[in-house]
Amino acid sequence: MKKLFSFLAIIAIISVSNCSRIAENNDQVIGIWSNIAEISTGKTQNQTFREEWIFNDAYLGRYHGIENGKITIKTDFKWSQDDGVYTISYPGLDRGDDLVILKESQDGSMLEDMNGNPFAIRE
Repeated sequence: MKKLFSFLAIIAIISVSNCSRIAENNDQVIGIWSNIAEISTGKTQNQTFREEWIFNDAYLGRYHGIENGKITIKTDFKWSQDDGVYTISYPGLDRGDDLVILKESQDGSMLEDMNGNPFAIRE
């Protein structure tokens, strides 16, 4: 009787558990993107500011702001894609959402803002 009850309990657990699959995300934006700006301060050494976005397949990512080789900003971001427009939002950071478009060329992939200005290039 105990064996039958144990067997029925195992069958009930297996049948109740949900074995759903997460849909595979193969979006072209997944990967590492960066933008480098050099700021002239009038001194002998210019300052460099590098931004880096690491997009993953779970619609999340990591953003780094790197000034003169040191990480000054490090935060997570969320991203979504609607009709070819990518929205990057930074919860917890006092920064507005970025809206970008993925452009492919023979030279490589580039993200552009909505005005057609370069936003980041794929590494």
